[in-house]
Amino acid sequence: MKQVAILEGILFAMGSSVEKTVLAEAMETDVETVEKLADELANEYIEKDCGVRLLTLGDSYQLCTAEACYEALIRIAKKPKPPVLTDVIMETLAIIAYKQPVTKADIERIRGVSSDHAVNRLVEFGLVEEAGRLNAPGRPLLFRTTEEFLRRFRIPSPEKLPEVDPVQMAEIEAAVEEEVGAQEAREAAEKVKVEI
Repeated sequence: MKQVAILEGILFAMGSSVEKTVLAEAMETDVETVEKLADELANEYIEKDCGVRLLTLGDSYQLCTAEACYEALIRIAKKPKPPVLTDVIMETLAIIAYKQPVTKADIERIRGVSSDHAVNRLVEFGLVEEAGRLNAPGRPLLFRTTEEFLRRFRIPSPEKLPEVDPVQMAEIEAAVEEEVGAQEAREAAEKVKVEI
């Protein structure tokens, strides 16, 4: 590989400015050679009208975006960041995906804890949507996954979700039942304390 390509690779990977002496040491050459290579790279970017430029910052070099790209870059930077899916949110999403349409009460029964926040975040992220109301007392909302969910996880349809291993499913159900039982025992103990 050419030395100029190695210089470019280092600067790209580092992302911030790198001193000439550090570059010379990493490339097993001298500072003068690094300076010549940097000039060559800088000129190549300008001649080819690339979207990248090489900045000289005192005794350091850094790659940066060409000024002509700023407006497009700002349009991207203004867009909201993609949602962060925590373990709790992923767990809730999996329940909705496999049990849809499903109510919050069903989700909470499976998880053993309140799921309001997780469901609300999934709706906000566009991965889950309301799917009508259950014909039952209180008419609770039903939730299902969206087209965005399919797009994001590259699933052609809800019917094509990966099958869950029956052994793993049995283990999960047993753990949930154990947790729900423990929760009920704690609540019963709290009641006894209050009555005493």
